[in-house]
Amino acid sequence: MTVMETTAGATGTDACAGPPEQERRPDGRDNYTISEVVAFTGLSAHTLRWYERIGLMPHIDRSHTGQRRYSNRDLDWLDLVGKLRLTGMPVADMVRYAEMVRAGDHTYMDRYELLEATRRDVKDRIAELQDTLAVLDRKIGFYGDATSVLASEPS
Repeated sequence: MTVMETTAGATGTDACAGPPEQERRPDGRDNYTISEVVAFTGLSAHTLRWYERIGLMPHIDRSHTGQRRYSNRDLDWLDLVGKLRLTGMPVADMVRYAEMVRAGDHTYMDRYELLEATRRDVKDRIAELQDTLAVLDRKIGFYGDATSVLASEPS
């Protein structure tokens, strides 16, 4: 079972894990080398291997020569991991989330609670950033007005 094989009852697979299909796949294939994933995601090969080592990307298929082969599902998962990183979620919580996904449907409530807590943190950070933006806008307005007054005064 891959990480993204989560079912939501009659609604099917967790479809909100990644961007729309035409945006997530470099050329519509379903088999990518690590260098192709590096080029597509901007993550380093070291990071991809580390994600695998810590259990964040637990099942990466291998070719007959042992090369990693990533699927579209893996790309979707990496997109979700990137979004979780942007929230500031600790790596340990991301790994815990991945473990819950692999554990199955009985972890839905735990996943819900983890994501809901992360959402609250993000909303708090957004509010702080909006307050900061308002302060910057006031300062910029002040300096813009002061510059206009100084520019209109005769030297």
